[in-house]
Amino acid sequence: MPDKRSEFERLAEEFLAMIANERGASAHTVRAYVREVRSFAAFLEKTLGKDAAIGSVEHLHIRGYLGVLYERGLTKASAARALAAVRSWFKWLAKEGKVAQNPALLVSTPKLPKHLPRVPSVEEVNRVLNSLDGAGPRDAEEEAAWPERERVIFELLYGCGIRNSELVGLDMSSVRWRDDAVLVRGKGKKERLVPLGDEAALALKEYLPGREAKLMAAGKGLLVHDGPLLTNLRMRGDCRLTTRSVGRIVKAIARSRGLAEDVHPHTLRHAFGTHMLEEGADLRAIQEMLGHERLSTTQRYTQLTVGQVQRVYDETHPRAKS
Repeated sequence: MPDKRSEFERLAEEFLAMIANERGASAHTVRAYVREVRSFAAFLEKTLGKDAAIGSVEHLHIRGYLGVLYERGLTKASAARALAAVRSWFKWLAKEGKVAQNPALLVSTPKLPKHLPRVPSVEEVNRVLNSLDGAGPRDAEEEAAWPERERVIFELLYGCGIRNSELVGLDMSSVRWRDDAVLVRGKGKKERLVPLGDEAALALKEYLPGREAKLMAAGKGLLVHDGPLLTNLRMRGDCRLTTRSVGRIVKAIARSRGLAEDVHPHTLRHAFGTHMLEEGADLRAIQEMLGHERLSTTQRYTQLTVGQVQRVYDETHPRAKS
């Protein structure tokens, strides 16, 4: 049967299939690309007609699409993500010889407001960690029922500086006890070893017996040694805890311990980088532990520690004070 789809739709689906099958992208990234590329393809079909060729797309059409997104109430950050997906699509189209050039390169990325996350102090984080002794919040069943797991979540997010998705992706084999490290699979499935601190290791050792007991009681003993490190409460499905649950747990505990309302798992990652930098850690070492591809990403943390830099200068430079 002849393919009745427009060229826009057909090439969009070819690109999305490539993203899903060849790039090793995360499920979250794939979903975002599917949403953005299909939406733009539908816009092109409506604007240029179903029989139009992909080569007829100009940068003005892309700017027009961004205007439509703004009319729908999307933020500049959302429009920037949509533009990034469109750029990737047309970059692939140019590579495949479907278009002569990438018109999206002529469209400027929306300027985003620069705001730095509010990072809790070392004292605030330590207060929360020291309080995780089983007397946790009782306003949500999932967040309250497993204090040992709650402590592991905080210790790994803050003690290792890993992302929420990296945390829930850890398996039992990810913990390298002999190396005092955790093998983390980051963006693009790139792996890195992150040091496992004494407090995080202790929290894990206190959590694992309960994990094993719950798995055995649920008839899932095969997962005791080879399954996910962090499991959900009722041992449903593959038993792996979800990023959404981690977000709820972190927010509930942070709120109950007096931290800011906007604390989330990534806040603890920021705190990891900021506090290490304040204590004199090398920026490239922090980059390696955080799994940042570019040093410029890590350098964002220097904006959070201007006071520390000023103090170091005042205390050490021979011309700082008269």
